[in-house]
Amino acid sequence: MGASQQLLTVNEASEVLRLKPSTVRSWLLKRRVPFVKLGSRVFLRREDLSAVIAAGLVLPMIPEQGGVA
Repeated sequence: MGASQQLLTVNEASEVLRLKPSTVRSWLLKRRVPFVKLGSRVFLRREDLSAVIAAGLVLPMIPEQGGVA
């Protein structure tokens, strides 16, 4: 499994996202993030966490150039 397919536990994912593990578990229950289930264990793919972070990106507002309105 390559680095792009690295599986993380809920605790590891919570560290990456800087959230409480209970928040990550809540997101899993609500299907807000994709996950992998192997038997009774649940994992999150690092690439999916990167997508969650990118989806939350808020870009700065750039003032319109021109004159006074």
